[in-house]
Amino acid sequence: MQEHMRESTTAEFADVCIRVPATEVDRVKSALSKFLELAGVKYSIADDDEDLLTWEEAFPKIGPGDILQGARGREGLTQTKLAERIGVKPHHISEMENGKRSIGKDMARRLAKALNTGYKVFL
Repeated sequence: MQEHMRESTTAEFADVCIRVPATEVDRVKSALSKFLELAGVKYSIADDDEDLLTWEEAFPKIGPGDILQGARGREGLTQTKLAERIGVKPHHISEMENGKRSIGKDMARRLAKALNTGYKVFL
């Protein structure tokens, strides 16, 4: 069975992103650097947006099936157990997770109830 969560290797760090007027970028970077040095905090400041990705760029192929598989894993359910909860055959869950069967609004609502989430994540 696949691992659904892995231990974070960056648990001791947090990313902070701020938005400032473009004309003030250099001044704000300088001020933040000085402040963090005075505070004795380890830090790094990205020079440009090349390091930043939208979630769509980071996960370009995520779809309803991937979300279903993740939600099922989060709840600790097998495909068989989920199928029993929503009243379908187990192979239907497999087909939805693999993109071979679409997830309609009614099915999304049934999945959402069984997986403790909102139905719109599956549409």
